[in-house]
Amino acid sequence: MAYTSLLYHIVIRPKYSKNVITEEYETELYKYIWGFAKAKDCRLYRINGMADHIHMLVEINPSLSISDFVRMLKISTSNFLKKNNEKFPYFEGWGKSYCALSYNRKDKEMVLSYIKGQKEHHTKLGFRDELKALLVENGIPVDEAYYLRD
Repeated sequence: MAYTSLLYHIVIRPKYSKNVITEEYETELYKYIWGFAKAKDCRLYRINGMADHIHMLVEINPSLSISDFVRMLKISTSNFLKKNNEKFPYFEGWGKSYCALSYNRKDKEMVLSYIKGQKEHHTKLGFRDELKALLVENGIPVDEAYYLRD
């Protein structure tokens, strides 16, 4: 038996960070992502975001790598968004990059609160600056040449 605790704060964004997820329909997309995570035997604790990005706190099934989970999530949600084109008409695909930060269970409530407060948080800070701060806070070097490029 394996004992694991694979808790990730994942951030994905549409291609070129376009504003494609409207508040009117974001709940439908978020519910779809909840179902996706459940089908992969993963546990989604919280999801929230803005028109140009999504934050998730997910416990990943140990049989999946984080890159496989994100790749399959992007494929599945791309299909969902394209099938619902009338609700997400500006969606062209997801950006190539993503952010996945691992956290200790002790930090779970802090990350849940952070994700829950996205709408308020972004009244003061744009996505580009938010992502850069998350990377720096987690000791990840920011390569400006690659940063948010598609």
